[in-house]
Amino acid sequence: MGLAVLRSRSLAGMESPEVMVEVHLANGLPSFSIVGLPDTEVKEAKDRVRAAIQTSHFEFPARRITVNLAPADLPKESGRFDLPIALGILVASGQLDSKAHAGLEFAGELALTGELRPVRGALAMAHRVNAAGRGFVLPAMSAPEASLVRGARIFGASSLLEVCAHLNGRAALSPWTADLEEEECHSYPDMAEVKGQAAAKRALEIAAAGAHSILMVGPPGTGKTMLAERLPGILPPMTMDEALESATVQSVATSGFEPGRWRRRPFRSPHHTASAVALVGGGGNPRPGEVSLALHGVLFLDELPEFDRNVLEVLREPLESGRITISRAARQAEFPARFQLVAAMNPCPCGFLGHPNGKCRCTPDQVQRYRGRISGPLLDRIDIQIEVAAIPPQELTDRLQPSEPSTAIAARVIRARAMALERQGSTNSALKPGDVDRHCASDGAGDALLRQAIERLGLSARAYHRVRKVARTIADLAGSSGVTAAHLAEAVQYRRLGFDT
Repeated sequence: MGLAVLRSRSLAGMESPEVMVEVHLANGLPSFSIVGLPDTEVKEAKDRVRAAIQTSHFEFPARRITVNLAPADLPKESGRFDLPIALGILVASGQLDSKAHAGLEFAGELALTGELRPVRGALAMAHRVNAAGRGFVLPAMSAPEASLVRGARIFGASSLLEVCAHLNGRAALSPWTADLEEEECHSYPDMAEVKGQAAAKRALEIAAAGAHSILMVGPPGTGKTMLAERLPGILPPMTMDEALESATVQSVATSGFEPGRWRRRPFRSPHHTASAVALVGGGGNPRPGEVSLALHGVLFLDELPEFDRNVLEVLREPLESGRITISRAARQAEFPARFQLVAAMNPCPCGFLGHPNGKCRCTPDQVQRYRGRISGPLLDRIDIQIEVAAIPPQELTDRLQPSEPSTAIAARVIRARAMALERQGSTNSALKPGDVDRHCASDGAGDALLRQAIERLGLSARAYHRVRKVARTIADLAGSSGVTAAHLAEAVQYRRLGFDT
């Protein structure tokens, strides 16, 4: 009889719990069974592993093979357990040194030829492996992603033979390293390409400086989508912690993480037919949705009223808390969801209400029903609400009037964001109610203006706090240490769309 125990990792939301791969060889009729709550992909490993071992010129033992993936109550999915299962069989049958795998963990899907294929969640697994003080052996195509973890010992291999040669001491695998301090230079669409729309650009600058959510309302073709696509280009560069957190979320998602997008602000734009699960995440084995994939970036919802109202309502929790919890009967998963919401919509069903061409024929009742698709509680959570009017022909055709580039706007945003971080350690939009009174206090004239705004506009307590946060951002952009009535007046202007839901 032979026994081998190796370590691997599973995925459960953002976590990567350890899995002990126990391989036992016993006398009896040849068989191969895998236990420990495996799903179909894991059960099929027996055929991939058998073929990979044989094509790698090892002997596949004609014995009773039992593989246990512990803990037994943790569901196991994907082909990442192929590599540790194959190595366990080789160790248990005496074809590999029984002590060579000490201090290492393994993950990788095997092809029938013995080649290693990339696995999902390499970065998330590498975090936990490094925290456990072990090295990590995985497919070479997944190694660049895993090597983003500071201090991790990552070994990338192209085939089962390479891993076996490393364990037998014949040809050691070289550790992968990543230069995390190198500043990645990403190109974003330039704000200079947008003609006119000075008021909308100003609102986006404020939104970028304070990490505020924004809703743009205007006829078709006024540049709402162009403006939204250029918001990532005026945001401050991602910090190392932000980049790692964003990359980790993308790593556990279905599409995986692309190392070429390291430190690039995400821009997610789901179609209005997206379901609630697609937006916030879910599934039998919960995976992140659009609100998490947009972490530290932008979530753009175009044609906002066309989304199902129940789908939009799921945004309320992440907009407030910056996290989303997915609860299922068997498990619960929590994902970060700190994103900037940028929404766009038409003013009426036909889209031309208030347009100079006078084409709109919508009745007041139709307009009311159209705008009523967006609930009051959701609108209350959107800090900045602006109208994006049609561009006058002379502005559209003027080639001599230069538009301000994104670099100039980004410089002001970076200075304002730095002021907020130095003052309170967070962006203005993330201020708690208790901190608003401390950091957003205004003078007597400002307090009087706010009281009038509450009475005339019917602002809720939440909207009142959000107006003060936006005013604090406007003051930061102006380099002012205090919030004045002028800053509050501009902030109040961004709550005057007059939606009646």
